[in-house]
Amino acid sequence: MIKRFTILFLIFTLCVANPQFVFAATEDSVRGQISDINAQIQALDKEIAQYQNQITETSGQAKTLANTIKELTLTRDKLLKETKQTEKKITATSIVIGTLNENITKEQQSIDKSKEVLKQIFRDLNQQDSTDLIQKLLTKDNIADASREYNNLLSVNTKVNSHVDTLLEQQKELTLTKQKKEGEQKTLSTLKKTLEQKKLVVDITKKEKDSLLIETKNKESNYKQILADREKQKNVFEKSLEEYEAQLKFIINPKLIPAKGSGALSWPLDSIKITSPFGSRWGKFHYGTDFRASVGTKVMAMAQGEVLGTGDTDISCKGASFGKWIFIKYNDGLSSTYGHLSAISVQLGQKVKAGDIVGLSGNTGSSTGPHLHVAVYASAGVNVDTVPSKSCNGKVFTQPIAALTAYLDPMLYLPKP
Repeated sequence: MIKRFTILFLIFTLCVANPQFVFAATEDSVRGQISDINAQIQALDKEIAQYQNQITETSGQAKTLANTIKELTLTRDKLLKETKQTEKKITATSIVIGTLNENITKEQQSIDKSKEVLKQIFRDLNQQDSTDLIQKLLTKDNIADASREYNNLLSVNTKVNSHVDTLLEQQKELTLTKQKKEGEQKTLSTLKKTLEQKKLVVDITKKEKDSLLIETKNKESNYKQILADREKQKNVFEKSLEEYEAQLKFIINPKLIPAKGSGALSWPLDSIKITSPFGSRWGKFHYGTDFRASVGTKVMAMAQGEVLGTGDTDISCKGASFGKWIFIKYNDGLSSTYGHLSAISVQLGQKVKAGDIVGLSGNTGSSTGPHLHVAVYASAGVNVDTVPSKSCNGKVFTQPIAALTAYLDPMLYLPKP
């Protein structure tokens, strides 16, 4: 009987110990691949930074047709590099997921084998334990042999119990590995979505450049006239919208919104530089905060909430309002609009939390350059609505509409810079 236990015990030990060696070998084999990919990603980082510096320099120069074309060209080249970088990240993440899958499979196989061997050991031990100790002693030729066998049984039992603990620890590690895999899969899903949007924005940027060349016939005078017409159109729209919103009556109830300075919202971008704050600007009032963001920069939700609207005002009247926009109602009594986006990655009714990517920044709508416009409101005073257009006769705008008193300074609820 002891011999049988010993064989089973050795099988069990091999089942437990072997995967650790396999896992280490597997991890070592992919570490080099991931290291190479990371080096390529870092090299692309430098190229992307160089493009961004050129874009920033160009956008700060006079708004001429030549500079606009140059900026669009640089933006497209930068987006292509970012697309390549995202593809590299997808490759690295896929390798990690593949390794985790292999490890999970081998770990599970090891656990299953260990369980089977343990079951057999416990069956044999229970069978032995069911025989009375006195009967065992009486069946032996001498007490010394009986005592030795019984002590061996106790020793094996102790070792089995010890390895049961090891098996439980193995199961715990397997659970953690599965959780890590789920996290990597979520990362991969986000990267793939971002990649699709980057490719879309590359195409949009090229079309914008081509359309501009056709529209202006490559003449600076034509470009200046287009800018002047759009500025006039934008002013008419903003004035009519302000008049409409001024008629909406709303009194803020402080109990229904977070306290000022509470940091209820998180930053919508990874890198923060404010280009135009909430308040008076150029003889008018700016009902939001503008952040520097080149075309294709990921835009994130600022708190937990629900997407209650998305749209594109350029479809009705190009260059007059938000362009591509997203409206989110948060669970804390605040809501926000993101304007001038290049891509939207959420849908109506989708639940979001702080840090979730909801779209990519852009230069759509009434925008003089790539940036992110963020408007924050008391939720009770804002809705997605449709209003007639005075800037584009016969057209209507569908976008968030708020009572002027419902607009809030975003910086009062964002973290301290």
